[in-house]
Amino acid sequence: MQHVNVLISGFDPYDGIDANPAREVPRALAADGVDGPDGTRIDVSAITLPVSFANSWPTLRGAIEERRPDIVIAMGLKHSARGVMMERCATNLMDAHRPDADNARPRLEPIDPDGPAAYWTRLPIGAIIKAFARDGIPATMSSDAGTFVCNTLFYNLLNWSVAQDRALAGFMSLPLVNETPHPQQGLPMAQMVAAGRVVVRETVRYYLRPSSKDILLA
Repeated sequence: MQHVNVLISGFDPYDGIDANPAREVPRALAADGVDGPDGTRIDVSAITLPVSFANSWPTLRGAIEERRPDIVIAMGLKHSARGVMMERCATNLMDAHRPDADNARPRLEPIDPDGPAAYWTRLPIGAIIKAFARDGIPATMSSDAGTFVCNTLFYNLLNWSVAQDRALAGFMSLPLVNETPHPQQGLPMAQMVAAGRVVVRETVRYYLRPSSKDILLA
């Protein structure tokens, strides 16, 4: 039996948000597990990160070094999202219009002064979006993860992943929780958990049998 180790990160509660799906979805996936394709065993673990420019990536990196995952999926909350958003690109920019948990507010600063302008996701988002459509999960691709803590974490995660032999990594943004389905006001928590399960399963499938048609960045 093949075995794939998946680490999913989320964030601490955001100010003014009663239920943060970026914390609850990773916890639910770790607690309930994900059935692997063709009998593959998937071990899912979750970690909650501070909403901090300085500390989110070091916290995730520590978990990566401890758990040595094959796949790392980071999740964040995007208030403006109508459905699940698969992020294509992480840009080398911090530009905060509000302070983070440490009261830091970098403006127009690079994440890494010596790093590339951007990195592309390493998740098979083409296959993921198709699976969302089959399961009736509202979703789209997103050009970037903004310029707040989510993007900084995403950039550092991809910077790590490009140095690995096989590890896959990427970021998905979740909308606000709305238990009354509405096309412009978020999704029920159960549907977002289902979306997370799709992302894990399709990424594991791609990890085991890579195919260029599954990527589809544009």
